[in-house]
Amino acid sequence: MRVLYVCVHNAGRSQMAEALTNALAFRQGIDVTAESAGTVPGTQVNPMAVAAMEEIGFSMDGHHPKPLTQAMVDRADLVVTMGCGVDAEACPARIVISEDWGLPDPAGQGLDAVRPIRDAISRRVQQLLERAPAKSASP
Repeated sequence: MRVLYVCVHNAGRSQMAEALTNALAFRQGIDVTAESAGTVPGTQVNPMAVAAMEEIGFSMDGHHPKPLTQAMVDRADLVVTMGCGVDAEACPARIVISEDWGLPDPAGQGLDAVRPIRDAISRRVQQLLERAPAKSASP
């Protein structure tokens, strides 16, 4: 299963979800991969999101905001938007049929405000992985 996490800037929530999904799926032997993108991508990943992830042992090295493309949507089995109440005009749910997690935007927030967002993402990612297929053994 391929998951695409989409938000406006692809700098915080969707980046954390991508990193958590890929790391946890690999550790748990679950056949899920994730990528993330933004409708109006930022210039860098939110440093507070990076710090919040490092606190729980997940690296976001190599992550950078990416623009949402039709090819990304086409190869995804599930598209998850991260909270479209933030910027309704740039909301990716207007572009693709998706599941919206309704999470607050960590932009401009300190680490104390980003931690609960990270934890909510982690819980939702784990729930997503629980309903995903296990990897099949290679023939």
